[in-house]
Amino acid sequence: MTILITVLVGVLTTTGVYLVLQRNLIRVFFGLVLLSHAVNLLLLAMGRVARAAPPVHPLADAAANPLPQALVLTAVVISFGLTAFFLVLVLRSYGHFGTVDAGVTEREGTT
Repeated sequence: MTILITVLVGVLTTTGVYLVLQRNLIRVFFGLVLLSHAVNLLLLAMGRVARAAPPVHPLADAAANPLPQALVLTAVVISFGLTAFFLVLVLRSYGHFGTVDAGVTEREGTT
């Protein structure tokens, strides 16, 4: 199970970095979403996810660590805020420039 999560984190990170390096702001947006999901999975995998053990149990040696679960919860809230901010930024950019291409510096027809 850990190998599957590790491969999934690698695929999400690779795809997210590829999309962030594009000029289209919609692709950059989806790249940031994929990168945030990759970080969440990585933090969750660090916590030794086990079905049989509760997160906090004083007598269990193989219990899952609650700290990575708290970090994932914090990362979800931060990524939601970043996603909302970037989506508004893309919408404002489209409203101002009329395109979602990051290479445009001025409106066409206003020169």
